[in-house]
This record gives sequence, structure tokens and C-alpha cells, in this order.
Amino acid sequence: MRKTLIPTIIGIIITLIFAAFALIKFVPLERLELLLYDVRYTIKGKEAPSKEVVIVAIDDKSLEKIGRWPWDRSRIASIIDSLADMGAKVIVVDIAFSEPSKDDDMLSVSIKKAGNVILPIVFDFWGEKGKITEDILYDNAFPMGRHDMFKTHQPISARNALLPIKKIASSSKILGHINMIPDKDGSLRHEIMAIKFDEEMLPSIDLQAARLFMDLPMEAMILKATEGIQLGDTFIPTDIWGRALIHYYGPAGTFPYISALDVIEKKVASSDVKGRIVLLGATAVGIYDLRVTPMDIMPGIEKHANVIASILNKDFVRKITNLTNMMIILISGIIFSLLIVRLKAVSGAILSSVFIGALYLITHYFFFRKHLWIDLSYSGTSILITYLVVTAFRYATEERYAKRIRGMFSSYVTERVVNELIKNPNLARLGGERREITVLFSDVRGFTTFSEQHAPEQVVTILNEYLGEMTNIIFQWEGTLDKFVGDEIVAFWGAPLPQENHAELAVRCTLHMAKRLNELQEKWKSEGRVPLYAGFGLNTGEVIVGNIGAEGKKMDYTVIGDNVNLGARVEGLTRKYSADMIITGSTLDAIRNLIAEHKMWQLKVEGLDRVAVKGKAEPVAIYALSSLKEGEESFIIECEEKEAVIFSEK
Repeated sequence: MRKTLIPTIIGIIITLIFAAFALIKFVPLERLELLLYDVRYTIKGKEAPSKEVVIVAIDDKSLEKIGRWPWDRSRIASIIDSLADMGAKVIVVDIAFSEPSKDDDMLSVSIKKAGNVILPIVFDFWGEKGKITEDILYDNAFPMGRHDMFKTHQPISARNALLPIKKIASSSKILGHINMIPDKDGSLRHEIMAIKFDEEMLPSIDLQAARLFMDLPMEAMILKATEGIQLGDTFIPTDIWGRALIHYYGPAGTFPYISALDVIEKKVASSDVKGRIVLLGATAVGIYDLRVTPMDIMPGIEKHANVIASILNKDFVRKITNLTNMMIILISGIIFSLLIVRLKAVSGAILSSVFIGALYLITHYFFFRKHLWIDLSYSGTSILITYLVVTAFRYATEERYAKRIRGMFSSYVTERVVNELIKNPNLARLGGERREITVLFSDVRGFTTFSEQHAPEQVVTILNEYLGEMTNIIFQWEGTLDKFVGDEIVAFWGAPLPQENHAELAVRCTLHMAKRLNELQEKWKSEGRVPLYAGFGLNTGEVIVGNIGAEGKKMDYTVIGDNVNLGARVEGLTRKYSADMIITGSTLDAIRNLIAEHKMWQLKVEGLDRVAVKGKAEPVAIYALSSLKEGEESFIIECEEKEAVIFSEK
């Protein structure tokens, strides 16, 4: 529980931090989200454009034939005349006629005759504050609306306005602004549907074009501050500043283009224009009316085409609210934090990829199918950072814990057991606990006399060889080496890792140790050295196992209890009964079925006595353990029922 608690808290804290970032609109993540938004458009590719919108382009081909820009307004007048004659329903002119010209009368007549021409307004946001006296500007303001929310959220406001000259503007009477404000990274993602000027709200030229095409009066265009615009039965969602996300149908060239030269030279079929909204504007590179968009760089006139088409088709991109975004961050982050702490680094990386991939697919599905912009940067980055921080924290803490476990157990058990304890630390409680084990005591017989009769160097050499060989065998049979007490060996099975067959392992290990000791005795004799002899005692029972000692000074992982003491006393009885190996009845009971089922071969268990040892109220049955010749079946000779023999010391 404690192992996962702190990493979980860390993950939740990171999640809360990213939710706070979303609340304050953290700039780096906002910019990342804009890039991810553009990626969606790149993946989406080209859609079928609206058939109601066509662009008449003042392109490079037209400039080569007619001459450089700006053209005489008589040329523009002839284009408007041709478009009107071919049946264009709405003509949007993206050309500012702010200065008088000799052909203004001709242009005014053409505009008035067409009766469906919309002209541009260019607002100035930074210059000196100005006052426009022409009523035509205010005649194009939103006639109805609910502006009360603008008391708390101010719309985009202009200080001055540049209109077509009065003669031309009066001939049209329909005006709309053409201002475009890109995001901070320079990409154009929003259309400013309404701009505030002189206490009035003025619509964009695209909104006016859609209204005129839908045959709606100005009164049908209702501004609902900070929410959107109602245009007939169409609701256009906007943000709190009156901006709408632009639904781009594709890169430059998605909408049909007609060269202005072809219109002038009467090479255009009426069917290409009739009943449509025609946008007249510049696309030639030299005129520099180019815009960076999520799709690519395109002429500003095609941006207008995308906005108008989205209004007519009701294809609006909406962004989730900040509250919804925060809820997504919190829910995904908390769930991820609860899961990641239960996984290893590789599994956690897979889970992180799955989470981020799922968020990616969900956001893309809603964008492509529902035109809903769901933030990915905050939730995705939150999950990535949570994974990295939690993994780093767990690595640091688990590395310390692993070092502690390794230092504590490497002298007691095999490397395999140490690694298992590191992977599953709950298997080794560092405090004490009760557990059933089998304990082994082995003592060299007559070692004191041997030490007195030989040089210290000889004693140490032969003892080290003996202890080394015995220790290797204990580890081979997955035992835990408790300690060396001079020439005595103490080992046990069943801890720190649980071992269901601890008695079997201990018995097999003891037989192996006895066999190896016989081999060493022959070797020592051949070398002219005095051999060592040892006794082995085994007992099975419940003990207390854990770290015992002075904390911070000397701690040992060991076993204590009556059953440990009994094991020591049983080993002492090997001298009295002239038996190399003695086990207690509890150890025999643990392996009795294995012998009966012929799963332990070449084993003779012979009952010796029932003894009353110090510290035990009930007599303990003891059995001599020995190996049989190869091929012989194991058998047991039970203890005789007789009065217990009393021993008062080990």
C-alpha cells in the first residue's frame, strides 16, 4: 500500500497542476495545442467544397495580360457587369475603394445595377480614434442583439474605419469588414464575426454574403454576445470575443477558381456563375494577399470562401469549454495515476502510449465527425509527465530499496532469491513474523581439540574449505544461511521466500552435505591432513523470523524461538547417539508422504528415541537419517513406545 501511495499522490498532484494550467491558459501548452489542431487539418485533407461559392481571381495570368495592379476601376466595373449578366446571386468584392478615381462613376453604376454587391470595410485597431459620419456604415450594423454580456467580456473593438468612398459605398449599401487577426503563431484560425466600433457591432463581409444569399433581411441577423450569431435558422457559435473557428475545406485551390481575365474576355460559361456567391479578389503572388492557415498558405479571398461555405452548410467547428477540458484532464489523469503505480516501467510505457493514443483517437474522431475541438495538449502532456516523474521516483526509491535488500540478504541466500525479493518486496517483511520453517544446525565434532593440535593457519584453511563447500550446497538447495558460529552452521528453509516443501529441501540438502563431507574427508586423508567430522540436526516448526539486532548498528535476518533451540539440541544429540544426521518427528511428518509415495529414494529413517529436552514439555521423537545404496527404496523405522529419555543440556 505504501509502495503505491506516494507515486499515486505524485500523479494526482501533476494532474491538478495541468488542470490549473488549463485554467490559466498556459502559453506553451496553448501553442502546442494549436500545432495539434493544425495536424488534424493536415490529416483530414480535402473535403468536397460548397458548390454555391466560386472565386474570380485577379491572378498572375490576368496581370500579365491587363497590366500590373491596381487596375482602372473600369476593369472592375466590367467584371461586375459580366458577373451580374451571368446571374451571380451575390458578388463579394474584396477590394478597397478608399481613394477617389476617374472611373468611380462607372463603377458606381455597375454596382448599383447589379444590386447584389457587397463591399469591404477595413477597421483600424491601433491608430487614432476616428468618427465616421456616413450613415451607411451604421445601417450595416447588427440591428438586433443581446449585448449585456459584453459588460464582462469586451468584444474586439476598432478605433477607426476605412470605407469605400461615399459614391461607391452608396451604390452598394451592403458593407462588411474584411479584417483578419491571426493567432500568436501567425496562423489564421478564427473569423471575427463582429467588430465593435462607435458603440455599434459590425458584421464580417462573409456573414453579410451568407445573409444575402439566404435572402434574409438585416433584422434576421441577431448577435448573442459571447455565444454566437443567429442567422435565420442557422446558429453560428462564437467565443466570448465574437470569433468563430474557420472550417477549412482544404488547402489552396479547393474552391473553384475563374480567372478575372476569362471573365473580361467572356470565356466563362454562365452555368459556372449563375445562382452562386462570387468572390472577386486578388490571388496573384505579387499582390501579397496571402494568409497562413492550418492547411497551408492561401489567398485571403479563399479564406472568405471557406467561411461563407461553412455558414451555408452549417459546418461549424466548436471548441470545448475550459471546464470540460479540465474535467477531461482530471478524469484521465487520476485514472492513469491509479493504474501506472501498479505497473513496471515497460508496462507503464505501454499504458501511457495506450492512454495518449486513445485520447488522440477520441479527439480526432470528434474533430472529423462532429467538428468538435477537444484539447489534447494538456491531458496528453499530463499523462506523459506523470509517467516520467512516477517512473523516475519509483526507480530512485526502488533502487534504494533493492540496494537495501541486496545488502541485507546477499550473504544469506542465492542471487536468484535476492532478485525475487527485490521484485516482490512483500515476500520479505523487514519486521518479525511467525512462519513455519525447517532449521538446520551443523557442528564440527571435536573442533576444540583439533584447534589446539594444529597451527592457526591450518585450522583456518581447512575450516574455510569446509564452510565454503557446505554453504554452496545450502544455496544449491535454496536454503537461507543464517550464521556461522565458529565451526557451527545455522541455516533454514521457508523464509524469506515461502517454500511449501521446506522440509524436503532441508533433508535433501543435509544428505548432500553429508555426502560432500565424506568426499572431503577422503581428500583430506589423501593430503595427509586430519579430516573433520560433523553432526547435522533438523527440526521443523513455527518460529519468529525477521531482522533482529540493534537498529542502525547491527541487524541480522535470523530465526528465533523454541523450535530453533530444539534444532540446536537435536544436533547435539548426534554425539550421544553416534548418528551423523538426526531429524525430529515434525520434520519426518513433513516428508512422510513423499517417502510413502516413493518420491524420496535411498533414504533410511530410523527411530532412535523419544527424548525430553530442555524447554519442551512433551517428549520429542528423534530419528537417525542416512543414505541407502543406489536403487534401494526409502523406508522408515518408527520409534519404540517407551519412556522418554531426559537430557538437561544441549
